[in-house]
Amino acid sequence: MTQVGFVGLGMMGRPMAGNLVAKGVALRTHDAAGQAIEGAEAVGLDGLASCDTIILMLPDSPAVAAVMEGLLPVLRPGALVIDMGSSVPAETRRWAAALEARGCAMLDAPVSGSVPKARMGTLAIMVGGAPADVARADALLRLMGEAIIPTGPVGSAHAMKALNNYVYAAGLLAVSEAALMAEAEGLDLNILAAVMNASSGRNIATETKLAQEIITARYAGGFQLGLMRKDLETAGRIAAGTGTAHALLDLCRAQWGAAVERLGPKADNTEIHRHLKG
Repeated sequence: MTQVGFVGLGMMGRPMAGNLVAKGVALRTHDAAGQAIEGAEAVGLDGLASCDTIILMLPDSPAVAAVMEGLLPVLRPGALVIDMGSSVPAETRRWAAALEARGCAMLDAPVSGSVPKARMGTLAIMVGGAPADVARADALLRLMGEAIIPTGPVGSAHAMKALNNYVYAAGLLAVSEAALMAEAEGLDLNILAAVMNASSGRNIATETKLAQEIITARYAGGFQLGLMRKDLETAGRIAAGTGTAHALLDLCRAQWGAAVERLGPKADNTEIHRHLKG
């Protein structure tokens, strides 16, 4: 495999990059905070010019823009940029067009899964872009994910990731409210979790967050409140642009916005329960 660049060594980027190094990928890394990983060469953005493929694992579209403004002038024709963060679809399409004008290509390939899955290379990866570019990236993506799901043209994966996270947020909000009602009613919350997980109310929040994070008040689900709010705002842009129903989405946006204001953006997403509890 040719040399790969990796930009962004944060909560998910670091274990993802470490997994690639462990699997023998020749990796050059760049991180705005100066982070580095053993076995990879830390470089400035211009040091990525020789890479055939550059992965971006950044927190939001402004961070992607800051990197792309420095990266675009040094990329050589034929380079492939893969944005694996959760960016705004319209911004992704804008950068894809700018790359195409320079003879390069772009994929959006956001991930779903936890830090341990990033470390093991067992993430779910949605990937949008031209079929030839998706095929070109397939071997690299399969080092990081066990489920690779092509979603359509560039930007489609970022849109689907935002909508997926909205549905997750709605489920987590419902579970948090139900737990507070049950507690006030004097019900056993562990039995409630068992009932939900054996019944029609079962969802990823009941399965992996209710007993593990909410009932225990551990609140360590591995995803920040601020990032959830960002994804909900991206879903809001999609709703506004399509003119579709969004009443429940608006409720989620309001609750996560209030939680971020009160608890801070770095609080865990399961702390929406603590916010509602008051």
